[in-house]
Amino acid sequence: MRADQVDYARALGDAKKREILALIVGLRYADAPAFLTVSQVIAGYTFTASASPFANSRPDPAGPAAGVTGIASYSDHPTFTFTPTTGEGYAKAYIHPLSPALILPLADSGVPIDLLLRIAVQSIGGLSNAAMLGGPSGNGSPAFFELLAVLRRLQLAGEASLQYKPSAEGGQVSLALGLSRGNESPAAAADVRRVRELLNLPPGTEPYTITYGNSVSTARNIPVETRSVLAILSDLGAEIDVPPADVNNGKTKPTIELVGGEARPIVLVHSAKKIDGYAYTTVDYRGLRFWIDDSDFDSKYAFNIVQDVMALAEETDSAHAPVVTVPAN
Repeated sequence: MRADQVDYARALGDAKKREILALIVGLRYADAPAFLTVSQVIAGYTFTASASPFANSRPDPAGPAAGVTGIASYSDHPTFTFTPTTGEGYAKAYIHPLSPALILPLADSGVPIDLLLRIAVQSIGGLSNAAMLGGPSGNGSPAFFELLAVLRRLQLAGEASLQYKPSAEGGQVSLALGLSRGNESPAAAADVRRVRELLNLPPGTEPYTITYGNSVSTARNIPVETRSVLAILSDLGAEIDVPPADVNNGKTKPTIELVGGEARPIVLVHSAKKIDGYAYTTVDYRGLRFWIDDSDFDSKYAFNIVQDVMALAEETDSAHAPVVTVPAN
């Protein structure tokens, strides 16, 4: 356990990071994605040793009168079992839009609400996020990004919460605003009013119910159109700064322009012939190195949120963590 538990956990974690980055880069160039799950790891060790005593029957003043010779060898040959995700499991985990009740409660567990919504949501109350194949409106709505900034300020002030209630249908999520009930600061009160203006919501203390859809808000319902895992990875790829020649010759689409006050991509992925600095994770693709810089905390944190969202999407009756078998004798 001392020798293997941490090492195998790190190896599996590093492999998952490379897999996600490879998917993001590949989708940037419209390569078909493939998902392989490590279902089993079996550690295999071999240790052999032999020893032979000897005695010098004819004493040699320059050599030993007796001794022992020995040979020892050690080898480690682990076996990894990979399971491809196909068919219904592929559709449920990666093609179907994620349920709002599955991902939005992450905001109440400490994940920044603006980052979560920017990653996993395509529209809120008719306000659109950026999308790789969104056409003329692919850069998104400035009001969408303003909404994210206002919600983040309210989250930090303790005046906004995404509340989850379990149910037989899979759970219900609601957005509560103005949690201080009239005791909030003037700035927080102004932000609450701005959220209601942007989403066309009526005033009141009751939470607003979140439903799946891409229409405008009605009464006390907020329609939220979530993304699929493939859409999340594709849109992350759309923010990668690729060589201009790849855009000019039609290998990929132009990089999405940031609007609404956004200053940087969700995950800043660099590309060059050679890595500059130390990489958090890296992949080779079409003669280039694509990497996330290890000194870029914001990108690393956002990348981890993407990995968490994928783990939630992959959780099905047939999806289980890898089994690691280590011989103890």
